[in-house]
Amino acid sequence: MKANIVKDKSYSFALKIIEACQRLSDSRNYVLSRQLLRSGTSIGANIEEALHAESRADFIHKLSIAQKEAAETHYWLRLFRDSSILPEETAFTMLSECEELRRIIASIIKTTKASAKECSIHNS
Repeated sequence: MKANIVKDKSYSFALKIIEACQRLSDSRNYVLSRQLLRSGTSIGANIEEALHAESRADFIHKLSIAQKEAAETHYWLRLFRDSSILPEETAFTMLSECEELRRIIASIIKTTKASAKECSIHNS
C-alpha cells in the first residue's frame, strides 16, 4: 500500500495532541485542553474524509476545513507556549509539526485547484 504523507503525519500529530492534552488535563487545564484536543485531532479526521471525497470540490472543501483546524491548533499551541502551560520544547516541536501540516495541506489544495482549472481548459 502506498504511503500517504499528509494522512500519516496528521495521524501522528493527533497522537501527540492526545498525549499533550492528557498531561494538560492532569494539571487541571480541562477547558483549554479540550479546545486543543478538538482542533488538533480534527485535522487528521478531515484529511481522512477528504481522501474519500465524492468529488474534487468535496476533496478541496474537506482539506480546507483541515487547514482551518490546523490554523486553530496553531493558535492554541502558541497560547499554551506563551502562557507556559506547555513546556517550551514541547510547544516548539508541536508548532513545527503543525506548521508543516499547514504547508502540506495548502500545497495539496493549490495543486488540486490548478489541476481542476487545467482540466476545465482542456475540456472547453
